[in-house]
Amino acid sequence: MASDAKSAAAFRTIGEVAQATGLAPHILRYWESRFPQLRPVTRAGNRRYYRPEDVALVARIDRLLNREGYTIKGVQQLLAREPVAMPDPAPVVATPSLVAIRDLLAKALADD
Repeated sequence: MASDAKSAAAFRTIGEVAQATGLAPHILRYWESRFPQLRPVTRAGNRRYYRPEDVALVARIDRLLNREGYTIKGVQQLLAREPVAMPDPAPVVATPSLVAIRDLLAKALADD
């Protein structure tokens, strides 16, 4: 199977996620409409690519619904109460001013 050869950080197609979890693709698409936290990357032709964190969320939703007996509304409320993990902001890089660049260029030309 192609997904077995992928690294843990690789994106998965809906078919690969369905096969790995034992869930039908139409269930995964339905869950995308019911759980705003589940948002796989979509590319041309609406192809879905699940990130590792999306696959983990699918497994968690499956466990809550199908093994622990939660309702869809119950899982929605449970997930909504959890803080949303925000990506780390990009580091602030000091950019030289135009005056500083001009001075560096003038010095370089003078030294030449």
